[in-house]
Amino acid sequence: MDILDTGNTAWILTSTALVLFMTMPGLALFYAGLVRSENVLSVLMHCFGIACVASFTWLAVGYSIAFTAGNPYFGDLSQIFLLNMARDSMSGDIPESVFFMFQMTFCIITPALIVGAYPERMKFEFVLLFSFLWIIFVYAPVTHWIWGGGWLAEIGVLDFAGGLVVHLTAGTTAIVLAVMSGPRDGFPDQIKPPHNPGLTMMGACMLWVGWFGFNGGSALAANSDAGMAILVTHISASVASLVWIAIEWARFGKPSLVGVVTGAIAGLASITPASGFVGPLGAVLIGLISGYVCYEAVGLVKNKFKVDDSLDVFAVHGLGGTLGILLLPFLISESFGGVGYGDGTFSDLMTAQVIGVLAVLVFTLVVSYILARVSKQIVGIRVSDDEIERGLDVSSHGQSGYKL
Repeated sequence: MDILDTGNTAWILTSTALVLFMTMPGLALFYAGLVRSENVLSVLMHCFGIACVASFTWLAVGYSIAFTAGNPYFGDLSQIFLLNMARDSMSGDIPESVFFMFQMTFCIITPALIVGAYPERMKFEFVLLFSFLWIIFVYAPVTHWIWGGGWLAEIGVLDFAGGLVVHLTAGTTAIVLAVMSGPRDGFPDQIKPPHNPGLTMMGACMLWVGWFGFNGGSALAANSDAGMAILVTHISASVASLVWIAIEWARFGKPSLVGVVTGAIAGLASITPASGFVGPLGAVLIGLISGYVCYEAVGLVKNKFKVDDSLDVFAVHGLGGTLGILLLPFLISESFGGVGYGDGTFSDLMTAQVIGVLAVLVFTLVVSYILARVSKQIVGIRVSDDEIERGLDVSSHGQSGYKL
């Protein structure tokens, strides 16, 4: 019988609070500052509403799909509504209730990340319905594949804290919804600038702090792996921010606040899957590469491919998480300060990582499209042009974020 470790339990309880703090209020404020002032409350509503829907869905069925035995693709549903969990049930050396809550906060932030793809034009009822279905049919199965002992875990895929489970699923779905909802008026050349970069910076700082629980907590213990995960998380974010500053300084003569915090988020997303396996030098390299690649991707998505992924979910999260997954086989090497390959080889790990990326990308793309079509048929997807002009704060929620 597993024996309760109070130190590990205390750390995962703390990490749970930190990861929830990433969504409410961190991500909500980060996104709210980037939109027009007429839509600040709608973005906050989207994040808050998703948090509530995700919490209920995780309790009802999501956790049972993700973390019960079942088969390599899907859980056995034995923990619907946690009906078979006793107060003293254990998950390793921490209470199962604590593990459930920690994983719930990941389930909350993942669909909330997608909010950045469609602000200022999406129906609130679509957001809630789609998020409910998406957790059941995309997020929970992919979680089972990788963290629940499913088929990707069996072939050796490494994803410490969610490069595939969180960032690639969210980024891929963002592209689907951005295309299906259509662009904002004036996209791409006449979009109003972020109404409150200071609000965005405050949200980014909360995300950065919360990410210590996101990555450090994924060790599921208060140990050296958690400590190193936090260290490399911080280094990657710092380096990616510096890269963003350097690029903007060179190209425009002035680095922007929105740019520097976006760079930080790119570095944080990219280190996430590798954070438990690489050392400080690996973190520096991930920060350098992700800062440059994600910066270039932001322009490509909007200007070359003409997709209004409004707040750059795919370029920063989808691509960032994928970079971390694919750089991991190089940087896990002991020569870079990583944990090493164990009984495997570079080739084995790279093959598994590529299979993981392709499988999650294609599965998420197809299922998200189907779920979006179904949700659109039931409740519609885009508000009217008049509602867009007035702003969703008033037209969808009957309140205004600012009194002039």
